[in-house]
Amino acid sequence: MVIESLVNPFMAEEHPKRVIILGFLYSSIAIFLSLWIFADQASMVMVFLTTMAAVPLVYNTIKYEEKKDLSALNEKTLLKEHGKALSFFLFLFIGITISCAFWYSVFPIETVNKLFKIQVQTILEINSGVTGYFTSPITLFSKILFNNLKVLIFCILFSFLYGVGAIFILTWNASVIGTAIGNTIRTEIYKVSTFLGLSSVASYSKIVSFALFRYAIHGIPEILAYFVAGLSGGIISIAVIRHDFGTKSYEKILMDSSVLLLLSLLILVFAAFLEVYVTPYFIGFMFAL
Repeated sequence: MVIESLVNPFMAEEHPKRVIILGFLYSSIAIFLSLWIFADQASMVMVFLTTMAAVPLVYNTIKYEEKKDLSALNEKTLLKEHGKALSFFLFLFIGITISCAFWYSVFPIETVNKLFKIQVQTILEINSGVTGYFTSPITLFSKILFNNLKVLIFCILFSFLYGVGAIFILTWNASVIGTAIGNTIRTEIYKVSTFLGLSSVASYSKIVSFALFRYAIHGIPEILAYFVAGLSGGIISIAVIRHDFGTKSYEKILMDSSVLLLLSLLILVFAAFLEVYVTPYFIGFMFAL
C-alpha cells in the first residue's frame, strides 16, 4: 500500500513528468524483489510486480477520466482533458523503460541473462520474423502495422475485460523495449571500448543517445497509440461497472471512446511509417557521425 499511495490521479495528471521517477521506482523495486525471491522466473515476475504497483493509480485515473465523460464538456475539451491522463501513462511507461534499460546496462551478464531471458527471446523472434519477410518497405510497413494492430486489439480487450488489463501488456512492452535499449548500450560500449577506448563522458553520452533515439522515434507514438486504445476500453469497462450502460451518459461515453479508438489507429499508422521510413535513416546518420 505504501508504493500504491505515493501519487494520486490528480497529481499524476498535473505533474506527469514526475511520474517517470515513479515508473523507475516501481520497476526497480520489482526487479530486485524478483531476483531475490523468484530468481528463476525473474523475467516475468518483475513484469507482474511492476503491474501490481501501477494498477491502483491507473485504475483510479481511468475512473477519473470516465467521470469527465459524464460532464457537460464538448468532445474537443474532453480530448484535451484525456491528454493529461495519456501524458501520465506515457511518462509512467518511459520510467519503466528507462529502469529496465539501466539495470540491463549495469548488472553482471549472468544476472542480465536471468532477469531479461524472456525479453531477449522475444526480441530475437521479432527480429528474425521481420528479417525473414523483408522484401520492400511497403511489405515491411504492412507486417509491422499488422503486428502492432494485434497488440492494439489486446490492449482494448484487456482494458474492457479487466479494467486496467492493458497496463500488463504495456509494462511487458516497456520491459522488452528497455531490454533492447540496454542491449544496444552494452553492445556499443563494448565495441567502442574494444577498438577505440572510451576516453570521455561524451563517448558514453553519444552511445546512450543513439540507443534511446533508435527506439524512441517510432516507439513513443506507438506506445501512445496503445495507451489511447487502453484508455478507450477502460472507460467503457468502468462505465459498465458503474451501471451507466443503457443511459444517455453511456451514449456519450461510447462516442468519446470511439473517437479515442480512431485516434489510436491513426497514431499507430504514423508510428509504423516512422519505424519503416524514418528510423533506418536516423540510424544510418548516427553511424556516420
